[in-house]
Amino acid sequence: MLAHRLFRTPILAALGGLTLIPTSHAKDTQYISGTSLDGVTNSNLALDRTPALYTGDFGDCLGGQSLLNVTKFDAAFYYDNSTILFHLDGSTNIRNESVMLYISVEAYGENRFSMTVNPCNVNIYSMCPLNATLPIQAYALFQIGPQQVSGIPQIAYEVPDLEGFARIQIFANSSQTEIGCFQAVMRNGNSFSQPASISTVLGVFTVVAIIASFATAAYGVSIPHMRSHYAHSLSVLVVFETFQSIFYSGALSLPWPSVLPAWWSNFAWSAGLVPSMNVVRSINPFVGVSGNASQVGGAGSTVINNQGGLTQQIYGRSLASDIVNELYKRTPESVKDATSLLTKRQPYDPNNPYDYNWNGDPVQPGMPLPGDWAGFAGELSALSIPAPNAFTLALIWLLVALGLVIVILVAFKYSLEGLVKWRWIKQDRLEYFRSHWTGYLSLAVLRTLFIAFFSLTTLAMFQFAIHGSAGPTAIAAVVFIIFMLGVGGLVLYALHFRLRFSTFSVDPDRIILRRGKILGFVPCVIPIRLSQLKEEELGEKPVGSLPFIRCHFVDNDANRKNVHQDESYIKRFGWLSARYRLSRWWFFALWLAYQFIRACFLGGASGSPLAQVFGLFIVDILALVIIAALNPYEGQRNTALAVWLLTLTRVVTTGLSIAFLPDFNLNRIVVTVIGVVIIVIQCLLTIALMILIILGGISSWMSLSRNREYFSSQRLEGVRIQYFEHIARRATDEPPPQKPETEPETESDKFPELPKEPYFTVTSVRRAPKIEDEDDDYLAEMNPPPVPGAPGSMKGRSRTASVSSRHSVSSLPRAARVHRASWSSRDFSQWQADQDRSNPTLAGRMSSGPGHIRTNSMKMAGTLRGQASVVSLRSGTPVPGSRPMTPTKEVVEKESELDQVKETDKEEADKSCPDDSQ
Repeated sequence: MLAHRLFRTPILAALGGLTLIPTSHAKDTQYISGTSLDGVTNSNLALDRTPALYTGDFGDCLGGQSLLNVTKFDAAFYYDNSTILFHLDGSTNIRNESVMLYISVEAYGENRFSMTVNPCNVNIYSMCPLNATLPIQAYALFQIGPQQVSGIPQIAYEVPDLEGFARIQIFANSSQTEIGCFQAVMRNGNSFSQPASISTVLGVFTVVAIIASFATAAYGVSIPHMRSHYAHSLSVLVVFETFQSIFYSGALSLPWPSVLPAWWSNFAWSAGLVPSMNVVRSINPFVGVSGNASQVGGAGSTVINNQGGLTQQIYGRSLASDIVNELYKRTPESVKDATSLLTKRQPYDPNNPYDYNWNGDPVQPGMPLPGDWAGFAGELSALSIPAPNAFTLALIWLLVALGLVIVILVAFKYSLEGLVKWRWIKQDRLEYFRSHWTGYLSLAVLRTLFIAFFSLTTLAMFQFAIHGSAGPTAIAAVVFIIFMLGVGGLVLYALHFRLRFSTFSVDPDRIILRRGKILGFVPCVIPIRLSQLKEEELGEKPVGSLPFIRCHFVDNDANRKNVHQDESYIKRFGWLSARYRLSRWWFFALWLAYQFIRACFLGGASGSPLAQVFGLFIVDILALVIIAALNPYEGQRNTALAVWLLTLTRVVTTGLSIAFLPDFNLNRIVVTVIGVVIIVIQCLLTIALMILIILGGISSWMSLSRNREYFSSQRLEGVRIQYFEHIARRATDEPPPQKPETEPETESDKFPELPKEPYFTVTSVRRAPKIEDEDDDYLAEMNPPPVPGAPGSMKGRSRTASVSSRHSVSSLPRAARVHRASWSSRDFSQWQADQDRSNPTLAGRMSSGPGHIRTNSMKMAGTLRGQASVVSLRSGTPVPGSRPMTPTKEVVEKESELDQVKETDKEEADKSCPDDSQ
C-alpha cells in the first residue's frame, strides 16, 4: 500500500505527459454562438478567444494554511456571451468532506460580483465530496444576467492594469469553517507594464547618451578644451538618476494603485533589477526563499484551528500519509524540483481547441499575495522578484555591468589600434585616448560605481529593514561600508586635493530683498546676497535686508590656475567635477549627501510610512530650493533636466503620494486617478529626457567637428558657431551679456525727415569714347586679364566699368603706357577683411575657455593670414556657396604660445606679401 501511494502519482503524471507530444495535424478553430449583455447575438465566437476579464497569477490567501494544494485556478468573464468560466485543479489530504464554494470578484476596493456554488449541483464530482484519493478537477461554465454583473463598471474592461482580484473560498459543511482560500489577480489585457518595448527604447536612448558623453571626453588633445565640451554633453549620471528616481518612487511603504507598479516596472533595469527568472531561482536558496513553485496551499502540513468543528475521522491522516509527508520533508531540494515538474500544470496545447493561454501560474515563493501592491514588495512583485532577492540581484547585475564596461573599453581601444595598423583611419585619430586608455578605464569604472551609489545603498538599507537571511544581510553590510568609505572617501579626497592650499574664511554678508518678477510678469520679492550684486546694481533701493555670512575658501596662490584649467586635477577628478560651473565645482559632494539622505528614507524608513513620506517630501523641497539657487551645471541641458525637471517631478510625485496614506482612506478609484496623474507627469519627464538626449547627441556631433572648417550640415553651421561661442562664454562662469533695451519706434524712425534745403545727387557718370579706344594694342594694355584671388576680382562689386577702371582714376597722362599695379599690404588687409565678414567668428570658435580664448584666436588669425593668401594665388575659383578650406588642429596649450604665434604671423606676412616699393 505504501509503495502504491509513493509511485502512483509520479507514474500517472509521467503517462499524462505523453499526451503533450504534438500531433501532426493541428485542429481547426471551433466556434460557438452567444448573446452578450448588450443583447447582441454573435455566432462566430472562437473557443480559444481572450475573455473580457480573466485571472492571472494566484496564491493562497490563508498564508499557506489551506488544506488543499492547487496547481490551476482560472476564472474568466466572457462579455460577448454572458458566461463565467471556473477552472480549479489540485489535491487534498481530507479524507471525506462535503464543501461549498464562494466565488467573488473585488475591484477598486468594492465587491463587484459574488456567487455561492454547490459542487454537487454543477457536476463537479471531484469535490462532491472532497476525497484524498481523488484529484480535484473542477471545471464549470455559469450563465449570468445583467443584474449579476451590474456592479462591474464599463471602464473596467478597458482601463490598463485593472485593480481587482478573483477569490474562491472553500467551506466545510460539517463545521461551516473555511478550509481553503485562493486569490488571483484580475486582468483585462491592457497594461502600462511593457518592459519589452519601453525598456528597450529607453535603453537605446541611454546608449546614445553614453556614446555622446564618451565621445566628448575622448576626442581632443587639450585637457581644458576637452573638459569644456564634455561639460555640455548630457550627463549619463543625470540620465540614470532620472530613471532611478521614477522607479524608486515605489519604495515608499504605501498601498499603491495597480497602475503605478506596472508603470514603474519599465524602469527597473536602471536600478540593476533585471527580472531574469533563472537568476532569481538560482539565488532563492541563498536568500532564504523556499517553497514549491508549482502549486500553492498547505495540504498535509498544517491543521487549521477549526474550534473542534472537524472530526478526526474527516481530517485524520493514515499512517501511510504521515510517512509520505515525513519522507517529503527529508527529500533533497533537487528531488523536490524534479517531482514538481511531473505534478505542475501542463503547458498550453495549441492543438486543443478547449485549451487557452491567458491563464496565470502559482505565485512564486517569497512573493506577496496577487492583487496586493503595497510597499516596495508590491512593486517588485510586478517584476516577479521576491523582496529578499532585490539586493543580491542588483549586486549581481552591477558586477555584470562593470565587466561589460571593462570589456567594451578594452575592445574599443584595440579595435582602434587595428584600424590604424590597417590604415583604415589616420594615425592621430583619438590619439590621446589610445595613449591614456588605462586612465579612461579606471575612471569609467569609478563613474559606474558613482552612478550605482544611490541604488545600492537604498537596496542595502531595505535589506536591513526586512530582516532577511544572515548571508545576504552580511553582504549588504559589507557593500554598504565599501560604498560609504570608498565613494565617500574619494569625494572627500577630491575636495581636499583642491582645497589643501586654500584657507577657509567666514566673512559678514547680507541678504538683500529686491523687487523682481517671476516668468517676466509676476511681481515678487527676490532674495540675493550682497556679495553677488554688481556695482551697477547697488544703486537700486532694496525692500529690506537680513544679516548673513559668507563661507568660502581663499586660495593662498593668487596666480594658481582655476579648477577647470588645472590639468592634473581634471585627469584625477574630472569624472566628479567636470560638468559643474567654475564656482560650483564642488557640487558633487552635495549631490552625494542628498542621494544618501534619500536612500535612508526610501530604504531604511520602510517601517514608518508616515515619517518616510513626509520626511522625503521635506527633503525634496529643500533640495529643489538649494539646487535651483546654486544652479551648478555648466551645460543648459543638464540644468534644465537636473535642476528643474527632475527636482520638480520628485516634489510633485512625493506630494501626491501623501494621498495614498492609509490614514486618509481614499476611495480606490480616486487613488487610481491620482496614480494616472503621476504616470502622466513622469511620462512627460521621460519624453523631455529623450528629447534632450537627441539634442545632446547633436551638440556632441558638433563638438567632434571643432577642428574642421566645414560642417557636414550647412543649415547647422550658424548654430555650431553659436554653440562654440556659448561654450567659451560658459567656461568663464560669467553671466551672459544683457540685451539692450529696445526703445519703441517713433514716427520719425518709420518715416525719415526730408531735407528742408534744395539738394542734388549724382546718379551716374558716363565716359565719352576716345581715339585710343580704337587701338587694339592699347585696349589689350588697358584691360589686362584678371588675376584670380586679386583684390580687383572680388565678387559682390557692381559699378560702371569706367568708374571701376584703374585708368579712369589714374593721375598719369593719357598717352602714358600703364603697367599692372603691384599689390600692397593694404590690398591684402582689405582682402582679408572682406573674407572675415562672411565668417566673423571663425577665430573665436576655436577658443577653449579662460586662458585659451585669446591664444587660439591669435593663432587662428595667423593661420588665416598665412594660408589664405597662398590659396588665393595657387588655387582656382572657390566652390560657390562655401568658404575657403582652412583646416586647423587642436594642440596642447603652452604659456609662451602667444608670443610664438605673434612672431609666426609676422614672418608669414613678410613672406606672402610683396614689398610696396615694387
